[in-house]
Amino acid sequence: MTQPTTIRRVPGRRPRLPEPLRTALELAATGVPVLPLRRGKVPFGNCHRCVQNVCGGRPNMKSTGPCRCPGVCHAWAAATTDPDVLTSPAWKAAWQRSVSVAYHPGGADLTVVDLDDAAAIAWARTALPVTRTVPTTRGEHWIYRGAMTSRNAVRPGVDIKSAMAYARYLGPGTGTLTALPDAVRALAVKEPSPVRPAPPAITAPTGGEKCPHRTPAYLERGIAMAEQRITAASSAVHATVYRTFLAVLSTHGRCGCLTDTHMARLFTAAQAKGETPRHCTDAWTNARTRLGL
Repeated sequence: MTQPTTIRRVPGRRPRLPEPLRTALELAATGVPVLPLRRGKVPFGNCHRCVQNVCGGRPNMKSTGPCRCPGVCHAWAAATTDPDVLTSPAWKAAWQRSVSVAYHPGGADLTVVDLDDAAAIAWARTALPVTRTVPTTRGEHWIYRGAMTSRNAVRPGVDIKSAMAYARYLGPGTGTLTALPDAVRALAVKEPSPVRPAPPAITAPTGGEKCPHRTPAYLERGIAMAEQRITAASSAVHATVYRTFLAVLSTHGRCGCLTDTHMARLFTAAQAKGETPRHCTDAWTNARTRLGL
């Protein structure tokens, strides 16, 4: 990928290999870490050794570093340049089912600016330095020399794919690689989030109102069940957290039984599943707003 016009064949390899594997070996020989993609242009799922990321990988197949499993796991982290790994039995089985090749741009010291449509391409032509381009189904990949933080949706129709990301290999492209400019790096810089006040505490009822819950055990059981529901979520964690907060507040939010301690327990369960404090606060506030609390 770094010098796609001079990609060399790997000597000694038999021609009877799946086409994606042949392409992958050619790329790997130039120092580009590669991995197979299955139908839908997505990576293969974790192997049985890594089910539910017991190996230490993060959720959604986002490992924190190179995958050490013999299988094809953890998306970009599985990408490798080792021909022995690429042609191993476990990987060969994946190549037989693969439909295309992906590569880890950051691992090859590259950054891909993924332009998804004509409007994004028109913007890039006025905002970014000319570099190597590769046509995609709907737009173009602009490839720069140098790695950076990846980030999706940096502007309409524009994603940045470099470190901890993968890009589909669509050919060598045309043009000369340009050094990664500050204009691209600036796209991945997140604006500081506004400081959000903590959700107001739910106060106890006044005026002699009687709590409808007969015993404290009712509330304790509800909070415990909510914690369990969040902990058991294997996908759509953010949506599960919001729905759980909504259920708790709809049952216990108007009588004054909920305390900051209960809320902290729910936030702790959500953060253990990867939610940030801000996501927790937003979900809690949105649930209160929906219920008119």
